[in-house]
Amino acid sequence: MSTLGVLTGGGDCPGLNALIRAVTVRAIELHSTPVVGILDGWRGLMEDRTRPLARDDVRGILARGGTVLGTSRQDPYVHGDGYDSLRPTIEAHGIEALVVAGGDGTLRTALRLYEEAGLPVIAVPKTIDNDIAATDVTFGFDTAMSIATDAVDRITTTAESHNRVMLVEVMGRTRGWIAAYSGIAGGADAILIPEHPYDLDEISRIIKTRHSGGHTYSVVVVAEGVDPPPGTELELPIDSFGFKRLGGVAYPIARELERLTGFEARVTVLGHLQRGGTPTAQDRVLATRFGIAAADLAAAGKFGTMVAARGTEMIPVPLAEACRDIRGVDSELYDVARTFFG
Repeated sequence: MSTLGVLTGGGDCPGLNALIRAVTVRAIELHSTPVVGILDGWRGLMEDRTRPLARDDVRGILARGGTVLGTSRQDPYVHGDGYDSLRPTIEAHGIEALVVAGGDGTLRTALRLYEEAGLPVIAVPKTIDNDIAATDVTFGFDTAMSIATDAVDRITTTAESHNRVMLVEVMGRTRGWIAAYSGIAGGADAILIPEHPYDLDEISRIIKTRHSGGHTYSVVVVAEGVDPPPGTELELPIDSFGFKRLGGVAYPIARELERLTGFEARVTVLGHLQRGGTPTAQDRVLATRFGIAAADLAAAGKFGTMVAARGTEMIPVPLAEACRDIRGVDSELYDVARTFFG
């Protein structure tokens, strides 16, 4: 293999730099393969924006958040002519394999390029939402969940001090992994996630029961992707790539809970705080293991696959399997959370 390319697409995620470091060092030191970094995701391949990566280039980046290569939501099928948009850059740099780290949208694009144009890709699941199918976990989730849990802990103390209902809105566009885990870990009194319809009458009963029992505060964790309450609308702006910019659904929910309970409700939206900053040790190690496995699969020519964490092992799975569905919070885990509501 003459050159291995690596790109990071979609939203940034704690652990991406650990991944870049691992892919680069493994490819150079074990497989004697030069590595080129693609800048700003697919856009870099479309616009011939790259940088060579040597071992010295990735020293000191393990603990850094974000991605030193940059990222974007640019898509060659939406904003270009598919593989033809990428071909000049790939040929100019002799890229014979490409490690693609991304979430649902990035991986679906990689699969299409592999199936339609034969692009030799190795995929790595990257998302704080933890919703990629065919893998037990994605790196970035542990950091986001830990940040959200810390926020729930902090908000609980001020809720107790001021006898308020506090809503904490966390990320989770279509799946509620961060909300479920941080809610359970933080001892939330209710958790609202997209996978399970919520009943505000039920939530208000929980809150009023707590208050009548002498607990004059409550904490509710809300995933940003839940539907607004019936009869209310949430105006969501559209970004330059056509995606809804989620955030703020906790506000109409808080207003409805105030109306139903008579108790003051306040909202904290964590937003991008959850995916910025230093990755946890768990995410650094996990991303490193993903990167090592990806470099090895590329050297072995096992293209069209995604590295998956299964138990304690890293295994290759067909990329098509990973893109077949979006993995959500199952009923068993949500039942664990519901046990502690109230």
